[in-house]
Amino acid sequence: MRRAVARHSPTTVNRARHIVNLQTDVDLQPYNTLAVPARAEYYAEVTERGQLPELLQFAREKALPLLVLGGGSNVILKGDFPGLVLHIRLTGKTLVDEDRDYYRLKVAAGENWHALVQYTLEQGYWGLENLSLIPGSVGAAPIQNIGAYGVELKDVFERLEAVDVATGELIEFNKDDCAFGYRDSLFKREGRDRYVIVSVTLRLLRQPHLKVTYPSLREALASVPLEALTPRDVGRAVCAIRQSKLPDPMAIPNVGSFFKNPLVGLDQFMELQMHHPGLVSYPVDARHVKLAAGWLIDRAGWKGVQRGPVAVHSEQALVLTNPGRAPGAKVLALAEEIRHSIAAEYNVDLEAEPRVYP
Repeated sequence: MRRAVARHSPTTVNRARHIVNLQTDVDLQPYNTLAVPARAEYYAEVTERGQLPELLQFAREKALPLLVLGGGSNVILKGDFPGLVLHIRLTGKTLVDEDRDYYRLKVAAGENWHALVQYTLEQGYWGLENLSLIPGSVGAAPIQNIGAYGVELKDVFERLEAVDVATGELIEFNKDDCAFGYRDSLFKREGRDRYVIVSVTLRLLRQPHLKVTYPSLREALASVPLEALTPRDVGRAVCAIRQSKLPDPMAIPNVGSFFKNPLVGLDQFMELQMHHPGLVSYPVDARHVKLAAGWLIDRAGWKGVQRGPVAVHSEQALVLTNPGRAPGAKVLALAEEIRHSIAAEYNVDLEAEPRVYP
């Protein structure tokens, strides 16, 4: 059942009316790619960085929880959000520096990620081609340390700027500060909900350095001689692969890959391989192996399974869909069923990629 949004005193309402762009009781269904029904107690679209101090001060004064939204492609809303939703719509791209090896491109947090990748390919700034067609905004990319086909954001990351929620101070974070890990960063752990990312600076190559060792990508490009490959070829191939496996969230609501590929120790991997021939895996280092979560879920019989208004995608078991536009709790219940199943079948723990609110 949908939770009612809190009633507001006349003083609170009057205060809110004086803040630019601040609205109350706003429908969030259009702003999350899973299309779950939820409402925000307060909502503001941030189109200028200068709007943030007053909005954050308002949230502090009212002790409101904060949710920062970009493209809404990595968020699951369990229900109505009893706080302030900041929808980051900051735009702009600036070439801030270049040298013999690199271009340094500063990008506002509200820019669409895939549109940015296309822009860099048009400009001849190389390094993002493997990250084509990943949904979401630029500001969300460091939080997740987005990655695909052998490349992660950290590989091209230079620095970011973020506003401290508690103080309103603008802080710069370098690569080490962000503590990037596999689909992980400071901003998903101890820094969660403490900062609003406003810009990201990327270090992009002047000369191509193609990474095409990922099996499905190598297969897609097999007909093109390695010496003839260009970053644009790689970008097109990545788009084709993703479009063949992942449903368009505008047609079938989803958040892309729902689970991380789990990391296991070498001993556990050898035992799993013995009992499950064909186990898809990727070496990480001398002691760890990454398993393909989609393969595990598929082999456990979940592909295409439907639970009322929610389902596992029929073409890619790693994707949970919400064709019935059901509440987020329904999606999470299906995810929990899958987690228990994989733990029982393989003794492997799956971890969800999207962030759950509230």
